[in-house]
Amino acid sequence: MAEELKDTIAQSLECPVCLTTFTDPKILSCSHTYCKVCLEKLLECHGDDQMIRCPVCRADTQVPNQDVCQLPASLALRSLIDDLKNQHQICTNCDSEDKPKAVVYCQDCGNYLCTTCHNMHSKWKNFVDHEIIAMSEISSGKVSIRRYRKCRKHPKEDEECFCSNCRRFTCFRCVVMEHKDQGHQVIESAAYESHHRKTIEELKSKVEKKQSCFQNYIDLIDEEKKCVDDAMKHCADDINKAYDEAVRQLTEKREILVDEVKGKTKRVEETLGEMKKSAQQRINQLTTIAEMVTNRGNAPVDMDTLAVYDTLCEDLQEALNQENPDYEQQNKTCGKAKSSVFERNFGKDGLGLGKIVNLVVKSISLPNKNRMNVMINTPNGRMAVGCNPGGVNIFSFDGRLQQTVLKDVQIRALGFLSDGRCVVTDTSNTLALYTPEFMKLDVMFETLNHNKGGFSTLTVDSDDLIYVSYRKPKKIQVFSSAGGKAVKEIQCHGYEPRQITSYTESLIIITGNIVRLIGKEGEVKHTLTKPSNTKPIAAVSQSNTILVAQVKYDEGLVSIDEYTDELEHIHNLIDEYKIEKPERHWYYLQQNRSGEIAFCTPDNLYIMIT
Repeated sequence: MAEELKDTIAQSLECPVCLTTFTDPKILSCSHTYCKVCLEKLLECHGDDQMIRCPVCRADTQVPNQDVCQLPASLALRSLIDDLKNQHQICTNCDSEDKPKAVVYCQDCGNYLCTTCHNMHSKWKNFVDHEIIAMSEISSGKVSIRRYRKCRKHPKEDEECFCSNCRRFTCFRCVVMEHKDQGHQVIESAAYESHHRKTIEELKSKVEKKQSCFQNYIDLIDEEKKCVDDAMKHCADDINKAYDEAVRQLTEKREILVDEVKGKTKRVEETLGEMKKSAQQRINQLTTIAEMVTNRGNAPVDMDTLAVYDTLCEDLQEALNQENPDYEQQNKTCGKAKSSVFERNFGKDGLGLGKIVNLVVKSISLPNKNRMNVMINTPNGRMAVGCNPGGVNIFSFDGRLQQTVLKDVQIRALGFLSDGRCVVTDTSNTLALYTPEFMKLDVMFETLNHNKGGFSTLTVDSDDLIYVSYRKPKKIQVFSSAGGKAVKEIQCHGYEPRQITSYTESLIIITGNIVRLIGKEGEVKHTLTKPSNTKPIAAVSQSNTILVAQVKYDEGLVSIDEYTDELEHIHNLIDEYKIEKPERHWYYLQQNRSGEIAFCTPDNLYIMIT
């Protein structure tokens, strides 16, 4: 009887969270006691909150300054634990009253054994595989012993059953006496514990997935931080090179510029750091709660520990239900910083090194509002904008209107041959050839009229072949500059060629939100699909890469990206620049020989310096 009482007392000295003997026990306002370390973990689960919710009764306790050390200590409990540690555990297997000191504990038998009983126990065939633990390991706290539940009303009976309605373990006699009424669902303790362990494993799996999700998010943030660092380092290198080439008087300006670069980096890094810190806190929260839940897999369960388990599972489920991170947020945060460049003062007077720029945009109103049909580079480095009506407006590279030609022609599409001659289609799809001075030549082309061909566009390749596309028959006719019939036809299988651009030995074709790169026999080489709420426009850059502008026409936002000859993304040039929203969703894109990007809407011409 004394040994049973001692086991009961020892079990009462276990923390219901960590299931080991109390270490530095602290008392909550509800009078329940827990280890100091366990309370610190519970407080951490609630972030910056200064309240601890008791896992057993769920009452709240105020924690002064979030310092668990300031909670009252259980001095009596600590003294009792010390007394028990100083007592020798005696053998529970010997029959004599003068029982010797135990040296081991059998996890399977549930008995403390002296040296003699241990030697006999190890020789018994049925007990050879039992798990034996040395008393030194138990007293040091390295190993916890497995205790067998005994019914409190019938101490000699094991709690072999579990009542799902009463949420408690019980012996068979109690089942017959107290849990036989209708509505009580009684199952074997082993079955409940199996379900208990399975639930813990499922929660553990969910925690691992959630942790992986946030870790991937943090990895992306680290990648973006590296991009920002690389971009800023490049700017700083350019600034330092310019400084090395200048005189001592430039020192003050140099320091201002470097500080400006560092200021841009600092603001972005602070934002990314906050995002990373928030994500790491979520991981730590999941880890802490999960450890407390999953560490209970093989532990005995009583009313208090069951209440702890339910509370911790609710906390864990709340954490798992929180939203996943926004993977686009870090890209938006870093967009401006990554596009920063240093502009030197080449050929300029004064002692200034230059300046840090992100994007310079000049907006020019077109002479004819809502009339633009086409924009194309001229052979001499200018920009030609064709309108109906309004002819062709010729702009300088910096956006100055220099002349207007072909005023009486209803311009639908135009292009330029290598010798400066101009080809134009009008609204009836008639193709005409003009001299570099815009005098019409007596050359006829057998194109499809508007009734048969529908809306048409054109482009000219490096061999001065003229490609005219038609929406209705979904095909492209190829003409030589000599006129006459088409020398070849290219079939567009199932898609309308709305805008076409010549690119080396290929054609870039825009249809809806899809960019296609096709061979000159019609085979599709590569495709690029943009979001359905956007309209892409393509052009060839001065370095012979492909530029694609993406317009969110409902919001009036333009983004421009650079791609390889296989439509693989290289980098972003302009990110969501706000334009004046036109009535018609019809746009054109070009890049000048001097590097400026020209973007044209039906109402405005934008000259962009990135």
